[in-house]
Amino acid sequence: MDEVTAPHVEELSRALGNEYKEEIKAELEKLLNFKVPLEEAKRTVINKFMLSSPSAVHVKDLVAGMSGFEITGRIIGIEEKKVVVKNEHRTIFSGSLGDSTGICSFTCWDDMSLEAGDVVRIKNAYVRMWNNRTELYFGKRSVVEKLPDNYLPDSEIPALSGPKKLKDISSVDVLASSVVVIVEMYHRDVSLKGRVQTIVEGVMADETAKLPFTSWIPLTGIDIGSFISFENAAVRVFRGIPSINFNQGTTVEPVEEAYELPFTFDSASRPPEALPASRILDNSGMFDIMLIGDIISVRPGSGMIERCPVCNRVTQKSNCRAHGQVECISDMRMKLILDDGTGSVHVMLNSELSEAIYGKSMYEAEKMVLDSISRDVVFEDMRRKLTGKYIAVRGNSSRNEFGVTVVAKSAWYPDYDLKEKVGSLIGRIDRKVTANG
Repeated sequence: MDEVTAPHVEELSRALGNEYKEEIKAELEKLLNFKVPLEEAKRTVINKFMLSSPSAVHVKDLVAGMSGFEITGRIIGIEEKKVVVKNEHRTIFSGSLGDSTGICSFTCWDDMSLEAGDVVRIKNAYVRMWNNRTELYFGKRSVVEKLPDNYLPDSEIPALSGPKKLKDISSVDVLASSVVVIVEMYHRDVSLKGRVQTIVEGVMADETAKLPFTSWIPLTGIDIGSFISFENAAVRVFRGIPSINFNQGTTVEPVEEAYELPFTFDSASRPPEALPASRILDNSGMFDIMLIGDIISVRPGSGMIERCPVCNRVTQKSNCRAHGQVECISDMRMKLILDDGTGSVHVMLNSELSEAIYGKSMYEAEKMVLDSISRDVVFEDMRRKLTGKYIAVRGNSSRNEFGVTVVAKSAWYPDYDLKEKVGSLIGRIDRKVTANG
């Protein structure tokens, strides 16, 4: 089994109850050999083996493309929505369903008199991707059976069994509960279905991490510095970073005895400590992190660039992918690879941070371009001066098909003791040697 196929065979095998592994491998490889796209091939395999052996699955087993299966869980939340499908107005019901392995979002296409708290067995459901998540779908072609409440106690559902620390809330969570302090908070007006609504946005923190939040409900009496406990908040994901959303199904209460918590406003709101690159690489996205390391590469695309005045995209020869020929705006950026000995991470710096690290203003860089009649002169100068430099960056990380990138909000040259750095490196090497015998 080659390295490309193996993880997909394992994923499909788990989804199908760890059966037919060899048959799954053979079927998937046959489809790929016929140049069938990977995701389409996986859907075909799932449908084939589901039909031959319909079985019950758990939330953790859900994979886009599955259909015809049975799943049992508790309705954690449900709301009615008005939508337009193929120019037709219809009512659907969306919410979240949980079992002992996790929680997933669902959409029910028909009114089946479901309520929050119901324990249900759903037969002939299917799965699609929606907003970068697997989502469960069912409707009139499905069979929905209500079960006794004690069939699946709340204590068996992870998200309902108690609060989590912020560092443990990830992109796979649908709902979350926690105890935090508000470290940033502001109000913003948004247009929603033709009316203006005021929402609350900000940053929450505990002793382990910080996360952004948005509240669609009033937070009366809550401000910066308030300690709160929340339950059943929705977890949204943007560029791999989870954010907390308070809605009608969320309970938010002030914490009266905050002095008993393992963190204070000052300790939770202080700047983050530097993380090893290896930990950043292990996550799909992280909020407000710091990385310190050596610049091992200044990547092409650094230096002077031009942007579209409408959408801010980088242009090529005054041509924007979305708006065609435009009168461009000059800008400067740096695309770096930072290495701290545990891994290498891509880092993006805007013009302000590029000026601080490069040591030259954008005006000076533009003059270099005019004098040499080449934009590459700034890139080459950056590469010559910055490769090997030791810098610190703070920002958010996200993962795409090219790897993990930190978009820096601040960057600087840190003070460090060379002897201490060498000693730390030797200590790390010694620990690895000892661990390997």
